[in-house]
Amino acid sequence: MEIIPGIHQVDGVKGNCYILVRDGLTIIDTGLPGSGKKILAYIRERLHREPAEIRTIVITHFHLDHVGGMAALKKAAPGAKVAVGSGDAGFVDGTLPEPVHPGLTGLLMRLFTFTMRPGHFSPDILLTDGDRIDGLLCLTIPGHTPGSIGLLDETTKAFFSGDIFRSDGSSVTGGPTQFTMDLAREHQSRQKIAALDFDLLLPGHGVPLRPGASAKIREFVGIEPAAG
Repeated sequence: MEIIPGIHQVDGVKGNCYILVRDGLTIIDTGLPGSGKKILAYIRERLHREPAEIRTIVITHFHLDHVGGMAALKKAAPGAKVAVGSGDAGFVDGTLPEPVHPGLTGLLMRLFTFTMRPGHFSPDILLTDGDRIDGLLCLTIPGHTPGSIGLLDETTKAFFSGDIFRSDGSSVTGGPTQFTMDLAREHQSRQKIAALDFDLLLPGHGVPLRPGASAKIREFVGIEPAAG
């Protein structure tokens, strides 16, 4: 579905996948393994574009439900550049072991990851705070993972938040604490985002939130809006 002109969310993908439609196509997150076919079908059937027009695939963090469609997309668009936050590079290329989460949740996640196995990949671009990619401003927002990033589209006042926030379309909550590696750093990252001004929140899970998304985030993190 088209959320606003030029920004689409691919229907039926678990782990939200967004497509920016400009001169080329920019993919933000790729859903669970198996999602690549749905993303490619959306590009061809809904956008009437070709996979070869994918310029960049940006991953907000390394978790399975955000990188699962990568292999299919790279096969269809071998010229596309893959960008991740620098702090997550070792997780996506396999040089760092994925963290072991405690308890039953952690066990289920390990079994799920083992059976789904999206495979590792080597990123082409390592993003750091303040970098720009395809017209988007990158913000490092560590906590959920060490290399979690958010992307601000200053033209449309849209913010792609990964898993640091969730939304039901009217309010904001935090992401799942059981899968967050550093809660204290995540809280600092939320405060960083609350200082921004944007109208549309595009979370990694849940429903896009507008209007006045940044004001609702400030309310969630306990920061009063600036006077005037």
